[in-house]
Amino acid sequence: MVEKNTFIDIISQKRQVAHLLFWLGLLFVFMVLATINSGSLLTSALNHLTLLPLQICAAYLLNYYQIPKLLLNKKYLAFSISLLFSIYILSALGRITVIYLVEPFIREDFTQESVKEIFQDTQYLFSAYFPTVYSYALLMLFIKAFKTRFEEKHRIEVLQKEKATNELKFLRAQIQPHFLFNTLNNLYALTLAKSDVAPEVVLKLSEILDFILNQSEKPTILIHKEIELLKAFIELETLRYGNRLNCSFKHEIIHTHTQIAPLLFLPLVENAFKHGTKGLSKNTSVEINLTSTEKMLSFKINNDKNQNANPSAISSSSSGIGISNLKRQLELNYPDKHNLTITETMTDYTVELTLDLN
Repeated sequence: MVEKNTFIDIISQKRQVAHLLFWLGLLFVFMVLATINSGSLLTSALNHLTLLPLQICAAYLLNYYQIPKLLLNKKYLAFSISLLFSIYILSALGRITVIYLVEPFIREDFTQESVKEIFQDTQYLFSAYFPTVYSYALLMLFIKAFKTRFEEKHRIEVLQKEKATNELKFLRAQIQPHFLFNTLNNLYALTLAKSDVAPEVVLKLSEILDFILNQSEKPTILIHKEIELLKAFIELETLRYGNRLNCSFKHEIIHTHTQIAPLLFLPLVENAFKHGTKGLSKNTSVEINLTSTEKMLSFKINNDKNQNANPSAISSSSSGIGISNLKRQLELNYPDKHNLTITETMTDYTVELTLDLN
């Protein structure tokens, strides 16, 4: 699909067009204002058209040579001399053009000053003609400074977005080998035990990896896609643990078109199985609840605690790759719009995640 450039895009990309519109716009505005004040369109048109070349010269000399080449390069003496000289010469030329080109058409009885007298009357040149000749130059300076500031701010915002996007890609790329490493360890244990479910685990693992590789690069996915991933992972763990595992996954989605960042819940579910079943000889349970409305999403997962395991197991799990990775993803995707809490009791672990979808 070919993207069509808007009128503003064309102006911003074509400097010549932008400058032409700038001068035509200023000429029109100042002529209208001068006509309102003087009541004569002919007089204002002659004055502005006659002085326009000098005003253009002053504007580009100041904004594209004197300031960037002299002032910003700390050539203060050269800048001062150049600015004063240009003001003097251009103001004198402005006075000459008005006296010799404009006034003969609008005044019948007047005495023309000589060129020598015009150049000698420096006080009048600086007080009367300097503001007129340099008014456009100062306006251009203001607009140029505003444009530069806006572009710099926009550039910083783009760099920040690119940095965040690249960081998210890196974080999601970490999830895949981390998940694969843990699952392959489980598969290895099944093969050593010559379990009959090992082929099914391989097949289910391939389905999950295919889903992760195809969906994780997208900035957002439909929430039911994430649910499908969780169901596939739960089936994988069910194959591994069989009757020892009692897993409940309840989900209530009000709006199926809800979009969320991908791979948010997998680290939490993976940790629940990893730490909830580790070292347990008896049956263990994992309960997962996901509810989503138009404005809020709530995810809660609870798993049994191994009484014989290290008391700080939850701390180690919360500081591992999966959880620390998830926390950073939440900061990037949902800044100030998420809440993640991990609770440990004598018998279980509970993790709750809420997202503001507004």
